[in-house]
Amino acid sequence: MKPKNFALSKMNFIIIGAAVLIIIVGFLLMTGPGTTLEGGFEPDIFSARRIKVAPLVVFIGFLVMIVGILFPDRKLKQGNKA
Repeated sequence: MKPKNFALSKMNFIIIGAAVLIIIVGFLLMTGPGTTLEGGFEPDIFSARRIKVAPLVVFIGFLVMIVGILFPDRKLKQGNKA
């Protein structure tokens, strides 16, 4: 059997996996306790962690995902020069 050539290298998959973990952490930071009162108001929904930090972490995760997809494979470049 011929070895298969994937479009992405091992390093790309490692970076994409790290990006997925960062995105999951960002979404976990957005979670919080629900209201226990009927018709009540939970002021924690406007905390800095939920409004500023968590979306920033998710955005960074998506940027890392883009880097993981576009990261060049050095072995492929060296193979084309020969």
